[in-house]
Order: sequence, then structure tokens, then C-alpha cells
Amino acid sequence: MNSGAKKKELLLDILCAVVAGVIVGTAYHFFQNSNGFAPGGVGGLATITHHLIADKVSWSVLMVAFNLPIFVLLSAMINKKLGALLSVYMVVQSFVPYLYNAIGALPYSLQNNQDDFNIVFACIATGVISGFGFSLMLKRFGASGGTYAISALIKKAKPEINIAYISFILDASVVFIAFFVYGMRITPVICTLLNLFVANMIVDHGLSGIKNGYKFEIVTTQPNELAAELMRQLRHGVTEIKVHGMYSDTDKYMLVCIINKRQIGDMMRILKKHPDTFASFEKVNEVFGNFKRRV
Repeated sequence: MNSGAKKKELLLDILCAVVAGVIVGTAYHFFQNSNGFAPGGVGGLATITHHLIADKVSWSVLMVAFNLPIFVLLSAMINKKLGALLSVYMVVQSFVPYLYNAIGALPYSLQNNQDDFNIVFACIATGVISGFGFSLMLKRFGASGGTYAISALIKKAKPEINIAYISFILDASVVFIAFFVYGMRITPVICTLLNLFVANMIVDHGLSGIKNGYKFEIVTTQPNELAAELMRQLRHGVTEIKVHGMYSDTDKYMLVCIINKRQIGDMMRILKKHPDTFASFEKVNEVFGNFKRRV
């Protein structure tokens, strides 16, 4: 990669970190910070600390104080570039609520009655919006915050430890602490769990890709006729593979075709016209390139 391409790649990395930081910071300001529940991981510990000290230190300062030293260690011991980009992401994420406060943008709790019903809405909104920001970071860098950094540092010291297990312990500890910090009420615990669940769902969908489809594998003895119909009606290319049926001990052909979700019904109708076929399909999370048939 030449120097120009490297600079462009670095600028895109920084832009992604900044955009993700703005998205997550927006979710935290409007829906999380003042609604009596905590997100998971290191950010959750910062939020709980902010609640305990009764707003004597701003949430933004605590977020930087909790996360930045971890990212500095990550940069020094494991990956310098990743540590620097995560630091940019965290600083932006922490600064955004401060900026909203400065311009007088009221959080959700001050615009509505702060009852349990609205807190549930707030935790769902936090999970949806912050989950989108997390998915941007994970897709670009494979990391989205302090939990990853701690896991990576522990993994370096003890390679046999499972990172997923460490992340689970960190998130579970926040859920456990939240019960005692927020007046031993069950609602903050449920909201914390719901926020984690929704955010993880959004991350999963974000990582699975927007351009997804369904891959059909069709075994047939009449590949030319079936392939021509698929390409004509569905407007997608078809790949032919020669196979051998072990049960019938005969040579056959397998057609592979990737289609959109809305075309599944059309595919089924086409296959019913060919009773000698055997087909199976599976979801494809990401499709690269142009899988449509050229006109």
C-alpha cells in the first residue's frame, strides 16, 4: 500500500471513530445518563460512579478517566494504532454529552416523566442507537470500547483465557452492582439487561451486513433448462457444479444461485415446476460484488 492509500485509510479510520463516538455519545446523553440505569462494561462502571458521587464530577470526565488509561496500555502493549483510534472514539463519545449540555439540549428524562415506563423506553433507545455505533467500530476495528481492551490485555498475559468469558464477567458485574447502587430496585437491573440485549442484537445485525441474501443449492438432472429459467425470471446469475448422487449412483448437477429475500417465493414456484430437483437454501450475511445477471 502506497503512502497516499495509507493516508486515505487512516483518515477513514479516524472518521469512523469520530462518527461512532458521536452516535454513542448522543445515545448516552439523551437516553442513558439521567435515567437510572447503566450500560455494560467500563462505561457502565463510569455511569455507576457518576451516580454514587451525586454529580460532583461530570460523566464525561469519568468516562475518559475510566477508559483512556486502558487504551493507553492497549496502545503500548498490543496495538499502537488501535489504541490511538479507540482513544479518539472515547474522547469524542465523552465530549458529545458535554456539548449537548452546553447548548441546552435536554435529555429524555427531563422532557418526560421519569417513571419506570419511560425508563424502559430510554434503555431500548440507548441499545438501538449505541448498538449502531458499536457495530461501526467492531466492523472497522474489531473493538468497541474498554471491555475489549481489558480482554485483550488479559489475553496477552494469559493466552488460554476465553475473551468472551471475560466480557461476560465485566457486563455481569455491572448488572450485579447496579442492583445495589440504584436503591436495590429490580427495574434498573432489568433495564441494564435489556439495554445489553438490544445493543447486542443491533451489533449482530450490523456485522451481518446490509447487502445479504439467500443461497440456493439445487441438485438436478436438467441444469440448462432450470438455469435458463432462473436467470430469466430472477435476473441473477447461476453457477453450475457437476456432482455425483451416491444413492442413485448417477451423475447430476448442482446449481448455485443467490437471490434476495423477496424472491424466495418466486424461487419456490420455479422449483415446483421441476419435480426431479432437490434444493436447500441458507442465509448469506454479506454479498460482495455484483451478483445480478448482466443484461
